[in-house]
Amino acid sequence: MDVLSVQGLEVRYGSHTAVRGVSFGIGSGEVLGLIGPNGAGKTSTLAAIEGLLRPAAGEIRVLGVDPVREPLRARASLGVQLQSTAFQPDLSVRELVALYAGLYGVRLGRAELDRRLESIGLLEEAGRRASQLSGGQQQRLTLLIALVHEPPLLLLDEPTTGLDPQSRRQLWSHVEEQRAVGRSVLLTTHSMEEAAALSDRIAIMVQGEIVALDTPKKLVETYARNPRAMQLAHGSVTLEDVFLLLAGEEVSK
Repeated sequence: MDVLSVQGLEVRYGSHTAVRGVSFGIGSGEVLGLIGPNGAGKTSTLAAIEGLLRPAAGEIRVLGVDPVREPLRARASLGVQLQSTAFQPDLSVRELVALYAGLYGVRLGRAELDRRLESIGLLEEAGRRASQLSGGQQQRLTLLIALVHEPPLLLLDEPTTGLDPQSRRQLWSHVEEQRAVGRSVLLTTHSMEEAAALSDRIAIMVQGEIVALDTPKKLVETYARNPRAMQLAHGSVTLEDVFLLLAGEEVSK
């Protein structure tokens, strides 16, 4: 059984269909990169998986659980890291982690809490407030909080946006560590480099539909001799060239 199964998903806002007939699955210990231009439907897909909106059609299962019918049970298996998160301003990093652990019913002693902070490089910042952290440190904090209940599935929504190269690579290492322990990841990103580096498979989403789904290597091989892709390429065809080919005019809007 897939950790995440999405079948025939449709999301509508009034007369506008944001997601149409989307289907994919994520196996245990797999990272699936979901890429697409702005407005492609990525955020709506994540919101439906989280149970934050009711799909117009289709089926979602998180370890066999429907997030619409059983939202609390499904969310217990999910860890979510958003692009930006507002934390309680008066709490320290250590207090924030303890707070969110308590919300999930996880009891963390001081030694275990500090071990987790150290594992993600935040032990020296434990007494500081989140607002005092750098961008990279804040992203590591949100990742730690998303993992505080050790969920089998992690949803990362453009986790490295705005980070410098060093902070971005540090976050990549933490994502790879999650895969190594068997945790599954759904990653949205605008970075082709990031998608190729982290993803076992990549789904390219355009105008609410998945137009390609395969490994980064296979996606490039499939379009390597496509005349238009070769025209777009500066040298050999890359994942970015494939993306531009499939997204077409959507990229420029």
